[in-house]
Amino acid sequence: MTRRTDFDLDLEERCRLLDEWVATRRQIAALEAESYALLVERIGMHDSDVSESPHHREAIYRSMVAEYSAAGHIPKGSVEYAFTDARTLTRTLPAVQAAFSVGSIGVRHVREIVRASEIVDDAIRDGRVDAETMSVYEAAVLVVAENDTAPRTKTHARQVAAALVGETVVEQHRRAAAERCVTVKSVGDGLAALTAILPEWVAVAISDRLTQMARHITRTRNEQEPILEPLDEPEGSLYLDDLSPDDPRYESYFDTAVIAADGTFVTDPLAGLIDPMADPSSPDIEHLSGDARTFDQMRADVLADLLLTADPSEATGTGLENISARIQVTVAASTLAGEDDRPAELDGHGPLDPDVARGLAGHRTGWARLFLDAQGLVTETDSYSPTEQMRRFLRARDQHCRFPGCRMPVHRCEIDHNHDHARGGRTRVDNLSHFCTTHHSLKHPDIHERHRWTARQTSDGSLTWTSPLGREYVDPPRRRVMFV
Repeated sequence: MTRRTDFDLDLEERCRLLDEWVATRRQIAALEAESYALLVERIGMHDSDVSESPHHREAIYRSMVAEYSAAGHIPKGSVEYAFTDARTLTRTLPAVQAAFSVGSIGVRHVREIVRASEIVDDAIRDGRVDAETMSVYEAAVLVVAENDTAPRTKTHARQVAAALVGETVVEQHRRAAAERCVTVKSVGDGLAALTAILPEWVAVAISDRLTQMARHITRTRNEQEPILEPLDEPEGSLYLDDLSPDDPRYESYFDTAVIAADGTFVTDPLAGLIDPMADPSSPDIEHLSGDARTFDQMRADVLADLLLTADPSEATGTGLENISARIQVTVAASTLAGEDDRPAELDGHGPLDPDVARGLAGHRTGWARLFLDAQGLVTETDSYSPTEQMRRFLRARDQHCRFPGCRMPVHRCEIDHNHDHARGGRTRVDNLSHFCTTHHSLKHPDIHERHRWTARQTSDGSLTWTSPLGREYVDPPRRRVMFV
């Protein structure tokens, strides 16, 4: 009989804690679903009140929201979202509601699924698509939502909704563009939140450029010249021209002072001090503090500097012409040529207006052509060299870090040999994937095996991560949704 060690017992305890945490999270989601059911009942009472007093519809609604906000200590906007989500689940998303009620998905998943379903619901009401389209939407979205994070569900749900509705997503984007605005809201302690509602491709590009500039500041901040406070001239300072050779103080200044280059007569500032140039350990060295800002503080400061010191003009061009940030766009060749207006895709985010995609393409020197199989997976791309071809393929396939749930874009990730190259791993696309710095370090060979993760790739591009507890977590490749 094998004797159980302290390590075995410790491993069991870690597994128990993980299992109980996951079970508790499912219970929390199920309870959230119950709270939504209560909101639906309250909506029914609200509708009855409105039918009795239709002229007071707005007052009745505001009163209901205010009471739930006050009772639950929840912001008014969050309560309004909850009521909207609860109503939508009951009326149009029964499959999502069922998954929510058993804890398979959480409240954040529900929020993203409901929001993305709006264009499908609009298309059904207008008669552009059949009512059964919503059931197809639910089935397609739940495949990801039950196995992935809410942010990834958001991207997938928007892609599915756009594909089912077709070109109406272009109209949706163009209508939404009219809602562009900038608002300022105080958050206390002398700070405020500056919120800009922009086209998504613009916001992503701005964020990336701020990140690039902050990284440059981080790399070069030790090379900057220190800014010293000006030396104040002591009160009563005398110049050489102020003294006559007959003045008894004249000779004394030659013994206790030095003559500066501009003819001034000052007291030697180094008198009695240890010269730091001759002795680096001198206690008289003044240590100047460097740039101690955090990365987020740098991004905020750079944003303020750019907005307050730059003036848009015809000479400098539009934002589209001056984008130096990195975004990745996938667009059909027929759309790029102007033969149709199918939406393009802003990789990792969702559909993109075809006119914007064409504008971006016009300012690029080249594009990579993607070939898709019947399941919508990228299989290869055009390139002049095999190495670059593999990189293009991996960027197109991965889109972001391949650790389950991570959304770090590929241009901020590292390409990793899943099976270590030093141990015989081959440099092939089915053994390569993008990992961000944080998750790449999880499988580093220098980490003790009790804390080291492993990653294994299968032929379909799925990554299976194995934790130190022996648990496996699968991250499938992102599918390309074709807009038809």
